[in-house]
Amino acid sequence: MEPNSHTQVTTPPTHWGTKAWNLLSQVQTQSPLVQCITNFVSMDLMANTLLSAGASPAMLHSLDEIHDFTPHADALCINIGTLSPPWLPAMKAAAAVCSENGKPWVLDPVAVSASGFRMNACVELVELRPTVIRGNGSEIIALSFASSDKPTKGADSVHESTDAVEAAKLLAQKSGAIVAVSGATDIVTDGHQVIGAHNGVPLMQKITATGCSVTALIAAFVAVDKSHALDAAVSALAVFGVAGELGMKIAKGPGSLRMHLIDALHELDEATLLSHVNITSLS
Repeated sequence: MEPNSHTQVTTPPTHWGTKAWNLLSQVQTQSPLVQCITNFVSMDLMANTLLSAGASPAMLHSLDEIHDFTPHADALCINIGTLSPPWLPAMKAAAAVCSENGKPWVLDPVAVSASGFRMNACVELVELRPTVIRGNGSEIIALSFASSDKPTKGADSVHESTDAVEAAKLLAQKSGAIVAVSGATDIVTDGHQVIGAHNGVPLMQKITATGCSVTALIAAFVAVDKSHALDAAVSALAVFGVAGELGMKIAKGPGSLRMHLIDALHELDEATLLSHVNITSLS
């Protein structure tokens, strides 16, 4: 990241590394139940990411099951990647249950400005007060201002995460959510402080659903420490990025990186995480 408008403040690596390891250890010990109402493309990788980290995924999206199941979940992840009208009521009902019961939930506004339907759905979901909103730069900018000059490039981003810092802060202030922006540097803000997670490798962008999967991982981390959602979001992004870095050491391309990333997440130990985590304050 270019040190132009946001100055990096170095924090001892062990500070954030210890936080990240403690949260990952809690996920492994507590195995939080994470309900995912997500898109067809991402279900497999999201579920395997959660399992590899020690969480318990539940891919339930039927409105008929929300009343019985969602109150028992430790966290909820809503992803609008393949949004369709029959799914939206279940998303809104599940989010409402979590908000009413003090359960954390995370929103992934995939390609939010690609259609009015998507934008309106996300605006309605944000009104149900997500704990964390995670998207790429273009998605966060569009959702923050609830409009866009032109449609986004599918789920891809035409903005760097660092382009979206002010929009992310505004969205956090308006929604009350922690806002995470994925990119070469992952940005996380509560509307005031801004944290940068610098882990990961570019080839992760060539694997579909990596963004969706880290959103689910954020939900698992927030499930075990909902009173510190910013720390949980930053830590989840860093842990996932470290797993990508480790997987890249033996991967030959995006297909093998997908496999090795999951293996690395499953096998991650304290010493390795502490030596790889790269998190700085940008505010």
